[in-house]
Amino acid sequence: MTERIFTRAMGVDEVSGVRPTVEAPFGHALAALGAERPEIVGMTADLGKYTDILPFRDAFPDRFFNMGMAEQNLVAAAAGFARTGFMPFATTYGVFASRRAYDFVAIAVAHSSLPVKIVAGLPGLTTGYGGTHQAIEDLGLMSLIPGLVVIDPCDATEIAAATRAAAEHPGPVYLRLLRGKVPVVFQPEGFLFEIGKARLLREGGDVGIIATGFMTERALDAADRLDALGLAAGVLHVPCLKPFDAEAVADFALRCDRIVTAENHVMRGGLASLVVEALHERGIQRSVRRIGLPDRFMECGAVPTLQKRYRITVDDIVASAEERA
Repeated sequence: MTERIFTRAMGVDEVSGVRPTVEAPFGHALAALGAERPEIVGMTADLGKYTDILPFRDAFPDRFFNMGMAEQNLVAAAAGFARTGFMPFATTYGVFASRRAYDFVAIAVAHSSLPVKIVAGLPGLTTGYGGTHQAIEDLGLMSLIPGLVVIDPCDATEIAAATRAAAEHPGPVYLRLLRGKVPVVFQPEGFLFEIGKARLLREGGDVGIIATGFMTERALDAADRLDALGLAAGVLHVPCLKPFDAEAVADFALRCDRIVTAENHVMRGGLASLVVEALHERGIQRSVRRIGLPDRFMECGAVPTLQKRYRITVDDIVASAEERA
């Protein structure tokens, strides 16, 4: 039986897939880390409920700080915490962390390689509140900041693993956040996450789908459908935009006749650009089709309707994979 999920944006129901879900995987992972590492503090810009950090707040109320709706102050205060021996996890929406607080992330945090972890909700087209809330260009912006690790996890399992990896990384991290009831695509048992490493999920020589974030779940579903159509589709999951695993992308592309990239981000400056750059630098010639958001602001509306309009669905991946140069 499928489960109905309330999207929290625009009051529109969305039907989930057949996969199980985990509630607030980031918040619970951070609470578990907090018990092991007393230097971790949780912070938010008045978005604690909507960035899933409340499990940490409830476990460690004396290590949780609401900075109000002021992302520049949030990041500056996080830098101050880091300079005095703490490890702040600062949560807000991705659009505010990447646009409003950009200079603070670059200079107050990354310039000094401080261990500030920025956890960014509403990545890409996951809310219907329009251009003010849709972080459709955050991966490109944050990847341009020197020394900043940029992670776009696929599911609940990877969010929990990436949260731990962020804590173990000595420098700054930008982590995209899927909140609420997050699907489980990867089984937690034996799951390994390493910053800067891609994950080969499926071999297939007719077409290779290179995906990041929740688009990897859709890439796997698209590969199943392509297999039924007689096309062998491989899937490479790239959770880290920076550092970028260009060698894994190149090796994967060499084993595929053509490539489809899939990302929840504008097609310029994100995964597709990195893939094309990696292939070009190594002299690998492959047809590349891009699935991602266009170079424009999105409208307000129901998320499933918008994702269909801007062609980031499973159907769109299948259609692009079937195209030949």
